[in-house]
Amino acid sequence: MAFDWSWFWPELLQSVEQTLYMVVVAFLISILIGIPLGVILVITREEGILENKVVYTILNIIINIFRSIPFIILVVAIIPFTRLIVHTSIGTTAAIVPLVLFTAPYIGRLVENSLLEIDKGVIELAQSMGATPWQIIWRFLLPEALGSIILSLTIASIGLIGASAMAGAVGGGGLGNLAITYGYQQFKTQAMVITVILLVVFVWLIQALGNYLSKKIRRK
Repeated sequence: MAFDWSWFWPELLQSVEQTLYMVVVAFLISILIGIPLGVILVITREEGILENKVVYTILNIIINIFRSIPFIILVVAIIPFTRLIVHTSIGTTAAIVPLVLFTAPYIGRLVENSLLEIDKGVIELAQSMGATPWQIIWRFLLPEALGSIILSLTIASIGLIGASAMAGAVGGGGLGNLAITYGYQQFKTQAMVITVILLVVFVWLIQALGNYLSKKIRRK
């Protein structure tokens, strides 16, 4: 029996739109939180330019806690917080809250690792030139690690796409919800296959873009 696109096409378009909405908004917010987190971890760690054991330890513990919780459990565990922020716990917008809490600590850790790859001589050179901590961060650390940070953000965005698909299982909408509703619950195999292909294409495009940008920056 031929697959009927008349009902599936509008559902597919709506699901793609919801997935893009969740991923783009959650990713942008996560970057705004995650990059500063990574920078603070590096500058406050032992021998950092603004060493502060208390700040480093607290942030390190918080990040480890959030990174230890599986996304599907995190979605349920923070329902009261999600309601506080967006006044509902169901729907595409509501799914953005756990997606941010899942992704931002991950980005923070990835950015920390990228910054730690920088040769200490670069920081010592900046200090010898009389640069302030802010100038060291903005003019030396971040530019030096930019290529690596872009690759880290690429990895985080791919993980975010996977998490957004899981959000569909708890009423978040998007391609995950489409696959579960029609592919799993109604045994429409074509719907499942098309959804998987779309997710693979999204991931492939993001990885290709991340590789291109990182390669271009590192050549400069």
